[in-house]
Amino acid sequence: MRIVFAGTPEFAAEHLKALLDSPYEVVAVYTQPDRPAGRGQKLMPSPVKQLAQQHGITVLQPPTLRAPEAQAELAALQPDLMVVVAYGLILPQVVLDIPRLGCINSHASLLPRWRGAAPIQRAVEAGDAESGVTVMRMEAGLDTGPMLLKVSTPISAQDTGGSLHDRLAELGPPAVIEAIAGLAAGTLAGEVQSDDLATYAHKLNKDEARIDWTRPAVELERLVRAFNPWPICHSTLNGEALKVLSATLAEGQGTPGEILAASKEGLIVACGQQALCLTRLQLPGGKPLGFSDLFNSRREKFAVGTVLGQ
Repeated sequence: MRIVFAGTPEFAAEHLKALLDSPYEVVAVYTQPDRPAGRGQKLMPSPVKQLAQQHGITVLQPPTLRAPEAQAELAALQPDLMVVVAYGLILPQVVLDIPRLGCINSHASLLPRWRGAAPIQRAVEAGDAESGVTVMRMEAGLDTGPMLLKVSTPISAQDTGGSLHDRLAELGPPAVIEAIAGLAAGTLAGEVQSDDLATYAHKLNKDEARIDWTRPAVELERLVRAFNPWPICHSTLNGEALKVLSATLAEGQGTPGEILAASKEGLIVACGQQALCLTRLQLPGGKPLGFSDLFNSRREKFAVGTVLGQ
């Protein structure tokens, strides 16, 4: 079984690790071109590229797979199967047709729920009871292909985007290995998705992480968890940036954004409905701290009646 792997972030790298530990031959790896990162904006290889290079595997980084030369390069590898995980480039139909057994994708959602770029965070934000990984056969549509295999996990009231990501990164790789075995044996039949049940997981951006205090506290509490560790919910305090890393529901009412109380237990802020108790914050130039530490050292900044977000 000659496999070509395509993926970019850490979630994809966990799948590549499993393939490298399997009996299957990974003949090449596709990943996004190196991107500038960090304060120095140096070009950084993706986690998938770093792992592939450690194992001496050929790495290909075309900016697009629509170019005929990129398609010829893939065809020359004579792959039996292409495994795609969070690659970030669209695969045109001509590419999907190149591998003998086609292309499969590991998607971090119980499809057809949450097609698109950010299924993990959107599931937490929406208050879904569960999430999971779907291994599907790829077709030209966005995450629309027949479902080959599913694994699920409950979403707890404490889960963040980060904790759910890590759990799904453990569930996905064994599911892909199982799906490959089923495809090789001809025992795996795909289940067609119902488009009527599909929702779209829009890509995350920093603007939507700005807290709108007029929203109900129950929605904001989920948003804080969903956007941790990125893009991190934020507001302002006396004109300065304030990052909110964790919060719980609280009782209280007032002008949305108004500080109702402050103690070592947390900072209670009024919302459109109910209130939030902010328990972990980050001030400009500082590191993330539990509110009890901030309350001890910067108590004067959190005066009752101060309104956040102004």
